Amino acid sequence: MKSQDIRKQFLDFFQSKGHLIVPSAPIVLKDDPTLMFNNSGMAQFKEFFLGNATPKSSRIADTQKCLRVSGKHNDLEDVGFDTYHHTMFEMLGNWSFGDYFKKEAINWAWELLTEVYEIPKENLYVSVFEGNEAENVPFDQEAWDIWKELIDEDRIILGNKKDNFWEMGDQGPCGPCSEIHVDLRTDAEKATVSGKSLVNADHPQVVEIWNNVFMEFNRKADGSLEKLPAKHVDTGMGFERLCMALQGKTSNYDTDVFTPLIEKVEEITGLKYTSNEVRDISETQNKTNIAIRVIVDHVRAVAFAIADGQLPSNTGAGYVIRRILRRAIRYGFTFLDTKEPFIYKLVAVLANQMGEFFPEIKSQQNLVTNVIREEEASFLRTLDQGLQLLDKVISDTKGKQVDGAKAFELYDTFGFPIDLTALILRERGFDLDEAGFENAMQVQKTRSRAASEVSTDDWKILVEGNTETFVGYDQTENDVRITRVRKIDSKKEGILYQVVLDNTPFYPEGGGQVGDKGVLVSANEIIEILDTKKENNLILHITKTLPENLEAAFSAKVNTDLRTSTAKNHSATHLMHLALRTVLGTHVEQKGSLVNPNYLRFDFSHFSKVTDEEIKQVEDFVNQRIQQQLPLIERRSIPIQQALEEGAMALFGEKYGDSVRAIKFGESMELCGGIHVENTSNIWYFKIISEGAVAAGIRRIEAITGDAVKDYFAKQENTLAEIKETLKNPQDTTKAVVSLQDENAKLKKQVEQLLKDKAKGMKSELSAQIIEVNGIKFLSAQVDLDANGAKDLAYELGQNQTNLFIVFGTISDEKSMLTCYISKELVAEKNLNAGQVVRELGKYIQGGGGGQAFFATAGGKNVDGMKEALENAIKFI
Repeated sequence: MKSQDIRKQFLDFFQSKGHLIVPSAPIVLKDDPTLMFNNSGMAQFKEFFLGNATPKSSRIADTQKCLRVSGKHNDLEDVGFDTYHHTMFEMLGNWSFGDYFKKEAINWAWELLTEVYEIPKENLYVSVFEGNEAENVPFDQEAWDIWKELIDEDRIILGNKKDNFWEMGDQGPCGPCSEIHVDLRTDAEKATVSGKSLVNADHPQVVEIWNNVFMEFNRKADGSLEKLPAKHVDTGMGFERLCMALQGKTSNYDTDVFTPLIEKVEEITGLKYTSNEVRDISETQNKTNIAIRVIVDHVRAVAFAIADGQLPSNTGAGYVIRRILRRAIRYGFTFLDTKEPFIYKLVAVLANQMGEFFPEIKSQQNLVTNVIREEEASFLRTLDQGLQLLDKVISDTKGKQVDGAKAFELYDTFGFPIDLTALILRERGFDLDEAGFENAMQVQKTRSRAASEVSTDDWKILVEGNTETFVGYDQTENDVRITRVRKIDSKKEGILYQVVLDNTPFYPEGGGQVGDKGVLVSANEIIEILDTKKENNLILHITKTLPENLEAAFSAKVNTDLRTSTAKNHSATHLMHLALRTVLGTHVEQKGSLVNPNYLRFDFSHFSKVTDEEIKQVEDFVNQRIQQQLPLIERRSIPIQQALEEGAMALFGEKYGDSVRAIKFGESMELCGGIHVENTSNIWYFKIISEGAVAAGIRRIEAITGDAVKDYFAKQENTLAEIKETLKNPQDTTKAVVSLQDENAKLKKQVEQLLKDKAKGMKSELSAQIIEVNGIKFLSAQVDLDANGAKDLAYELGQNQTNLFIVFGTISDEKSMLTCYISKELVAEKNLNAGQVVRELGKYIQGGGGGQAFFATAGGKNVDGMKEALENAIKFI
């Protein structure tokens, strides 16, 4: 039977049993925060199981595109090395939503497999759930009794929670299941070893073929189980494995699901793939086979993901798709010697093969092909160089473990997914320092938190081709038409839309400057533009809603108040850059910037704090240029080399073409695509409001201009007036504040002395409370002191005593503090560690801390947990 016929026969069978046949849901999930991809047939029906929605029919059957490459169900690393795991696969399924249950599900599964598909009964084994006492779920006696009527009892296997209790993820609908396994070995192999002993043992020819899940529970976020409103059936049969069984093959890749793709790879590369029937192949041939299996599997996953709206990217689901594709590219590059893009050529085969049942792969064929080709070309450009770098890392490695930070550098610079690096290292006999990699990754995440997960639909094209032009340098309003739109689902902002116009006055975010805001106005409605960004050379206008008539004529109007404020800050940034290089030195280089309507932020290289005097000099430098009323000199198209020779500064993080735009105000000249004032006098005034370090050798200045400075001066004036009023309007405000500070310092010293005296007074009282436990002098108490007082008291008590273990608790301003003191001989002899003690006890006060082995502190916000923390201190000794 051909695969298309096998699929059709399954759906026809369940249609005859009263099931409604529904299409596959997209492989990329957009409305489920618990899943990135559809990893099972049941994902699209979850709301029905939970009782939150009503299905069209209580009986449904379908074939669902699934992807298992992340989270709980992750098969990526197995793909290629065995013959039955896949990233993307089809899951044939029949569903009952509160209708039939175990009896019908089991009997129909048996009927279809043995009577319709005619799989010999003696080749099948089944499993039922043995129960789990910890979760109060009993042995599935009902399923066992049903199977006894259909199959010999010695072919029924008890399965544990791992194998026979199915869960989609960490939370959601779940329940016991009954699996059906098929033994595809030869008669001689079956006579030697029983198939029963090979079930769930990862044997390539004794595989699970169908899983009947009896949905009875919902796994809550806290891990507990609750009964669902009704009992349901959720079944899943691996289409590729079913084809293997029915086509008499011992490998999924030998079926017609994959052979057309394999033949295309053979045609492109000139290499041959050997089927699973061939034994005793060479090591080289085995590597070729693995590479071809990886490629034909991965192209399906990537193609269908793109067709369903998920383009490869650097974050979230897009990164997973990019990772899968790069794994395939790398296998082709290394083992098939493919140095040019070729995987995109498989899309036509895939569309021809599966387009009838999955029309999206046919309708999106051009998009999928182009995206994969561009991704291949991009990665191939860096792959060769990256592999050379990895070779150097390996050659520099002493021992067999490669530094995780070096692996992260490879990932960060060349886009190598870490699993790809780990795979190459394993092939060469090396291990990866995964902890070191994760640490480097966390540092990078802290540095840049731009990655909020976003799901993106395909573009809806209204006008073919890209005729978009930017007119925002000359105007802030003009007539436009919408050429394309697409929906994005952001975890932070919710549903948004990206709109592309045939021409636009809206400046897209770039070069540190934020994107414009404004409106699209038609005869009937006003659409607010929340932001403007640029992606793949398209200017994207972000909206919360779409116009009712996308083909209407619109007027695009930029918010000129915001644009003007932004322009002032941008021009001031250029002037400040020159001022910093003049005042601090030419070593100053821009390392980042942000320009928005409210303020400007500028990161730059400098070896020390900018002094107050230097800040004043920078402010004066900029304000002098503002007072000079310097006109904007703009050159929109100048050869980059000429601009640089004339002294133009190239901005950090920007990529320039052969022809550039140069902005000049007097001596300040920079390459810049942003929006600027026509004259420096428009800036009005420049004021630095903060300066500080952001990294080693990197400083950050924040500053304001225009109306923001007026507001700043007004607030300063109001603050001064409030201070004078508080001080009873002294003649000399500064003198009054100094006097107040002097008085406060004297009182503070008096309080400190009083607390020390109090601690000394408590010393004898607490000494009497010390008890001996296992030869150790132990004291645990809450004391009415501040943190410093508790420290002094602990040291006072420990001054003349040995073998002392103290834990003090203090509470002030609704905050808890634990102080632990351990005599040094206990640290050395008993391996006690104060830092470890406060970390453990800190959990009771919902906090943490640390310190040295003999003295440490921990702070927390849970005052009520203090008593329990102090009571548990004794457990350490």
